[in-house]
Amino acid sequence: MTTTATRARRSSADKHDERRNQLAESALRTLGELGYARASLREIATNSEFSHGVVHYYFRDKLELIVYCVRYYKAQCVRRYDSVVEDSTTADELVEAFGAKLVETLRDEAPMHRLWYDLRSQSMFEEGLREAVTYIDQTLQEMIWRVVERYSDLAGRPPALASPAAYGVLDGVFQQALLALPRGEDAVLEALPGQVRALMPLLLAPQS
Repeated sequence: MTTTATRARRSSADKHDERRNQLAESALRTLGELGYARASLREIATNSEFSHGVVHYYFRDKLELIVYCVRYYKAQCVRRYDSVVEDSTTADELVEAFGAKLVETLRDEAPMHRLWYDLRSQSMFEEGLREAVTYIDQTLQEMIWRVVERYSDLAGRPPALASPAAYGVLDGVFQQALLALPRGEDAVLEALPGQVRALMPLLLAPQS
């Protein structure tokens, strides 16, 4: 009987989480288009298959929804470069695969990345965003560091920068490409791999 009750509670919790995930996927589309400041719960509901009442039932306010959405999205993409790390057998191969993956995510998921940078900026003023943004930023830093460490191993040279600095450099290049995208997508996507090829060796100590 206890087992049955436990299973029922677990099933109810699973359904609740599943619905929150469905709402997150729907909301992310609107958030990516409008950004943090312009998107309200009602606006998010209007642009989804869910009513305002349903959205408000699962999330008490916009802040809670947005934090959940970004955590949900970043949890999906935080292992994005694992195949680059695992499949590359030479330093040059890793650089090419990493550059190609950056182009892919920039081309296919630009609205989500714009939302992320928007929220990261907003977290400096919005205390309710700070904890989630700090956590997500740390996971992204760790993701990039796995790439840098593997590149270092394959190149036979130690990293020249600590993890936060290496992340800052590569994240800066990606953000600049994202900012330039509306001015000419083809040119930006074409240029990004070359920037990665030029930059990656600078992240390692000089050849002894």
